[in-house]
Amino acid sequence: MAAPPASSSKGLGDLPMRVVYRTIAVAAGVAVLGAGATAVLLNRDDPATAAPRNSAAAAAPSVISASSASSAAAPAAGAVATPGLSPLSSTGASATPGADVDAVSSPAASPDTADVALAAALKDPRVPALPKNGRRLRTLPGRAAAAHGSIKDRRSGVALPRFTKTWALATPAPFASRQLLPKVKGASYRGMLVSCPVPIPEQKTLRDTAFLAARWTLNHHPSGATITWTASQPIKAGKRQGWLLGYTVHYTLKGKKRVSAAALALVDVPEKKPAVVFVTIPDSQKKRWHDINKVMSSVKAL
Repeated sequence: MAAPPASSSKGLGDLPMRVVYRTIAVAAGVAVLGAGATAVLLNRDDPATAAPRNSAAAAAPSVISASSASSAAAPAAGAVATPGLSPLSSTGASATPGADVDAVSSPAASPDTADVALAAALKDPRVPALPKNGRRLRTLPGRAAAAHGSIKDRRSGVALPRFTKTWALATPAPFASRQLLPKVKGASYRGMLVSCPVPIPEQKTLRDTAFLAARWTLNHHPSGATITWTASQPIKAGKRQGWLLGYTVHYTLKGKKRVSAAALALVDVPEKKPAVVFVTIPDSQKKRWHDINKVMSSVKAL
């Protein structure tokens, strides 16, 4: 039996080793290139794999914004944060510099101070408690003096009549404005019309503040003077609210009992202490008592 013919092809073991290594290296290179191409094709439209230059460009502003937000969020020196309100909240306006200071140094007294002042006034035998029911200012005798325009007291925030002829402007201190009647021979006191910011602790209501202000006006009457009320009513001073008190001041001069007719209007003034317009006229000048009606009906907030 004849032997089978020898195969003309060579097996892997018959190849030289350098050829085998070269073949493996070529195959590995083709595989790597194919995998890279596949990855590019698959990720080309994926936003999470944006080019590094785009990522870097986006990252820079985010760092600046975070820094700016931190600076904005930090409260100014001395500021007090409001609980539950973010400093960056769009619903709350930032505090105006000095707003909190103004609120703390408001002319309104603290509750303790106001209570003490009011309690002291209620115990003062010179000043009886106000009537529980309102009482309107009655028309006083006489004829009102001529007036020319008004005095605009911008310090207090009110306007009042500028009387002519009978009344004369006087140096305002210690008030904001002052008008005086002429001196009467043999009399120690004369009519006076003044305006000023209320010089006593502001109370919770205009009525109580007016009550304390009326007590303060006793400083501008003879020693030992006392009050009886003739009016207590709310008023409108232009567009602002106010309270009017009318009263008779009783005192003794040279052993004789005398009286003065008096009234004050306390006016609520925006962003200021309430304003007081106070007028008092002794019985020695009672022909001018009707000027009190003129003043009280003409007071207006600026």
